[in-house]
Amino acid sequence: MSPDSHPADSPASVCSISRVEHALGILRGRWKLLIIHHLLVRRPRRFSDLERAIPDVTQKMLIQQLRALESDGVVRRIVYDEVPPHVEYELTPAGAELATALYALHDWAELSGNTAPSRAGEDPASGEAG
Repeated sequence: MSPDSHPADSPASVCSISRVEHALGILRGRWKLLIIHHLLVRRPRRFSDLERAIPDVTQKMLIQQLRALESDGVVRRIVYDEVPPHVEYELTPAGAELATALYALHDWAELSGNTAPSRAGEDPASGEAG
């Protein structure tokens, strides 16, 4: 039996593991979920807003993670023709659809007792950076 084949009555039959692995690969990275979270909470956001919301990320890493998310079709970069330059980031429709999956993961972690301490600078009650 191949890794992607399963009996029709198994829970794994409802999804292809390779697609899940691909999706997780897009989200892999220390800062990507936090970036997505902050873009779900308030959109669009300027680069400097994201820097303040995620205080432990370096500018270089934030740029790198945003570019990767943009390349994967999760984030859209909006450049305004102004002086000084004005750039904003927002989730694409595909990126916004991640909210359902992230809420499901949150609920699973809560129900199964898999709770982790909050990250530095994040208010555990609201999920917003302090």
